Amino acid sequence: MYDHHDISERLASYADVLAGELPDTWSSSHLPPDAKDDLAELSERIWDLDLVAASLAEHPLQQAAVLSRLDGAQLVVLDRHDERDGFLVAAVAPRALPDEAYRAVPEPNGIALADDPFLSAEQVAGDLLARYDSALAQVRHNALGGLQPSQADRVVLTWQPDGSVATAPVDNRAGAILIAHGFDQDPQSGIYRLSGDDAQAQARALQAIGPQLEAIGIGTGLQHPAGRAAPTSAPASVPPVTAGTRTPAARGR
Repeated sequence: MYDHHDISERLASYADVLAGELPDTWSSSHLPPDAKDDLAELSERIWDLDLVAASLAEHPLQQAAVLSRLDGAQLVVLDRHDERDGFLVAAVAPRALPDEAYRAVPEPNGIALADDPFLSAEQVAGDLLARYDSALAQVRHNALGGLQPSQADRVVLTWQPDGSVATAPVDNRAGAILIAHGFDQDPQSGIYRLSGDDAQAQARALQAIGPQLEAIGIGTGLQHPAGRAAPTSAPASVPPVTAGTRTPAARGR
């Protein structure tokens, strides 16, 4: 017979250690069995069509640990429900993005973890996190109506109809530089925006971030939606980006 208290303690403890061992800064929170509404909402956002989805089809989420990063990224740790020790970990989709943003973006499917959270942190960092960060950047950029998403070594900034500039960088170091130069990050979508209320201040910020990003090996590109010219205050030092194409596909989570 399962001792649910012991299982909850083990899951929470494992997740706390895992969060502390992952790159960047993560926090951990535990959702116990009586948090039914939160667990139901979390189940809808688990971004997986493989191992974790198959497990949830047979074993609806009864408890979970949620790992949260400062930029809004989240991972969920849940029971394996098999004879092996350890847990499953999956990516969590952002709350505030439309379904259209997920088209043509592969699911960053979750993985099985051993019972050692230190070894598991290396596994998550080397596999799931890389795929999750790439997928997050793509869906966030798609939500902007962007033409080409940012890459790990390139931040693509997109002019918005209101004159602001928005982006969804893959590398968290880039996010820190953007924040330092006046960008605000939406806590739900994770998208960074620089207001266009003061065009000169906006231009100075865009000029300043280029060299700082380049110093850590990240290039920059500035683009505008089709049919709209970029404001004349755009700095010439930020090169334009050639539009890419996306093939619509069904979103899966």
